[in-house]
Amino acid sequence: MNISEKTIYKDNLIDRIFIALFSRKMAKAVQKTSKFKGYDGFVDLSQQIMKGRNPQQQQELVEVVLKSLVPSPILFLIRTFSSPTKWVCESNAWFATVLFQWLVGKSEIQEVEIIDQNNQIIKQKSAVKIKKCRYLEESGCVGMCINMCKMPTQKFFTESFGIPLTMTPDFDDFSCEMVFGKYPPPFETEKASYQPCLKTYCPTSINSVQPCPKIYQ
Repeated sequence: MNISEKTIYKDNLIDRIFIALFSRKMAKAVQKTSKFKGYDGFVDLSQQIMKGRNPQQQQELVEVVLKSLVPSPILFLIRTFSSPTKWVCESNAWFATVLFQWLVGKSEIQEVEIIDQNNQIIKQKSAVKIKKCRYLEESGCVGMCINMCKMPTQKFFTESFGIPLTMTPDFDDFSCEMVFGKYPPPFETEKASYQPCLKTYCPTSINSVQPCPKIYQ
């Protein structure tokens, strides 16, 4: 896929409702507003959350936003009475392709091998392949992808929902794989942990092969 070619999105009414909902929750959490509208405003609020906060604080604030979208009793019931079975993981993958297209762009379900609770390898259609992530393309920032999306989303599903999730972004083609039912590995063991800035996209990129400074600072 040609990542240099800008993707044009035409948000429908449902997309705009989701964007407005998430933006309102983010604005409340950060206690700021954006002068931009629609998805541009959503990205701008993400950038405001990053300012003056270290990665841990950024991730914690996003977790607050995510939890505010789901009533606490529902989170408790799901975490208590729902185990990450094949059906649950596949259902979450399907919902992700339907509900999050406004956020990340087009995606499709793929089959993967998972080690289940009995330590058995099983095949299930619980992987979501994001073809070209809208959030990464619009922000152009490795640190934002990791601290505002990957890490807090993994933690939210794995700990708050009790459904393991591993997200693996590909900074070469802006694709991403979400695998429900797979526990996320330690971040320092992942390729994303030493990803340099996207020089063509990031306005504050540094000319270095070192990891993007916003990942850790």
